[in-house]
Amino acid sequence: MSTATLRQSAVAGRFYPRHPDELRSEALGYLHLPDDRKPGVHAIGCIAPHAGYMYSGHVAGAVFARIEIPQRCVVLCPNHTGMGRALAIMSEGAWATPLGEVPIDGELAGALKQQYPLLQEDSAAHRAEHAAEVELPFLLLRQPRLKFVPIALGTAQFERLEQLGSALAQTIAAQKDRVLIVASSDMNHYESAAVTRAKDHRAIERILSLDPRGLYDVVTQQAISMCGFGPAVAMLTAARQLGAKSAELVKYATSGDVSGDREMVVGYAGVVVI
Repeated sequence: MSTATLRQSAVAGRFYPRHPDELRSEALGYLHLPDDRKPGVHAIGCIAPHAGYMYSGHVAGAVFARIEIPQRCVVLCPNHTGMGRALAIMSEGAWATPLGEVPIDGELAGALKQQYPLLQEDSAAHRAEHAAEVELPFLLLRQPRLKFVPIALGTAQFERLEQLGSALAQTIAAQKDRVLIVASSDMNHYESAAVTRAKDHRAIERILSLDPRGLYDVVTQQAISMCGFGPAVAMLTAARQLGAKSAELVKYATSGDVSGDREMVVGYAGVVVI
């Protein structure tokens, strides 16, 4: 793999351990996979948080332990850095992780770009972005043959998010293999635990109702600082069109549960859509 097509880890050693054995041990601890575990559910999509593992790893782990991870995934994330295009996809190469390289699913990425030409090839939007990267160790531990399509969203326009969701649904429906849509998102940011839990409950209610427009409206109209509402809206739109019947809140927590600081917290919700 040439360095030109290998995206290096941006937050290894900060958001999660850089050493492979430490990372494997910590992530498996959050996954809680007993030897006699029942088979995971076949989910269409999910929402998982992307903070440092010490804060949100237990929520993300609960999500990825709940579902059977297929070999092909699309990982939608917000664009925290502001770099690159508003609808940024990578369709070739691989991403480096301490647990090994994860190849990009070029076939699936190409089909998505053909279905939705507003998706633009852009590695700059992904280079320093953590929100997709932190999901990969969990996915890789659950599915060693993983290949994925990363998409970073820097747009808050509902029409664009809905169009992307529809394109995802049409593209995935045409595949022979199962494809999981992962929406990477934290919930409300930097308010008290009481305010954050109340705001997050309103957003989660819309998510569990499989209501992408309702989620968009409640987040934008009620000042809920859910950074990945765009990925969640696109995932829910796709899931509905792919026949989703229900959504399950697997786990909810805030950073205050770990830090003890209840005055300024970040919320984390783990949701599985079936």
